[in-house]
Amino acid sequence: MPATARQFEIIGAPFDGAATLGYPGSRYAPDRIRQQLGWITQRVESGSVFSLETGELHDAPLIIDGGDADIVAHDVLTTLERTSARIARSVRSGNVPILLGGDDCFLYAGTKGLHDATDGTVGVIHFDAHLDVMDRNEQQGTHSQSSGMRRSLELDRARTEHSIQVGLRHFNFPSSRAYLESAGLARITAAEFDRSGTAAVVERILERTAGADHVHLSFDIDAIDPAHAPGAGALEPGGITSRQAIDTIMALAPHCDSFAVTEVNPMTDHQDMTATLAAYLCYYFAVFGQRHSDD
Repeated sequence: MPATARQFEIIGAPFDGAATLGYPGSRYAPDRIRQQLGWITQRVESGSVFSLETGELHDAPLIIDGGDADIVAHDVLTTLERTSARIARSVRSGNVPILLGGDDCFLYAGTKGLHDATDGTVGVIHFDAHLDVMDRNEQQGTHSQSSGMRRSLELDRARTEHSIQVGLRHFNFPSSRAYLESAGLARITAAEFDRSGTAAVVERILERTAGADHVHLSFDIDAIDPAHAPGAGALEPGGITSRQAIDTIMALAPHCDSFAVTEVNPMTDHQDMTATLAAYLCYYFAVFGQRHSDD
């Protein structure tokens, strides 16, 4: 008998208090992404949706909107704790959470929520232009948008050897290089992505995460080139394309247990281009992730 389709739960995180660098404004993203999801989902008929990529009818994914996490605008740590607890509750209820940030401090909340709700090891697939492995500094503290990956990999059952970063580019601190080398964290730069092609990148990611019992996929929208995603917390030219991002999400979705999109910034967006792209990433994740790879 075929396995029951997974149910997905949208959880908003309207908070950008950890965006101490870059542009503030991602607190407004959850509502804008939800609006664009409504535009996409109105194409469902009789429980099915037609995918032009596959040429097939697909079951419309089961998506519920669980509202927003109980954030505290002035308190990063309380916000992260409450958001991770909200994600954990979604997982324990049998749902696959789709977290709508908010700034990229929620990389940590997404990982922690999955970690706390499950047994076994957790791997992280982190799409981002930036490393997010800052330990601490005076202006950002320890849990900002620049520390999410490092804090995630400090969780008891998170596994660096089954985690990978994708879309990285440009320059960073020498201390970040030292951390990467000592931790053994794998990475695929945007330039490598372009040279290798989507299929090879997906294969490499899945090889890396194969040993984890559970996988959290976190997508900072600035992994995508600002030509395709102008409304981001930071603008970093030379990123992956929207087509590459969509195709990668389609392929990875069956292998992942939770998903987050962060750093969409309606304050700097152009005619909702970035919010629409983020909504499509969420919907592709749900459509093509309805059956877990182990089913």
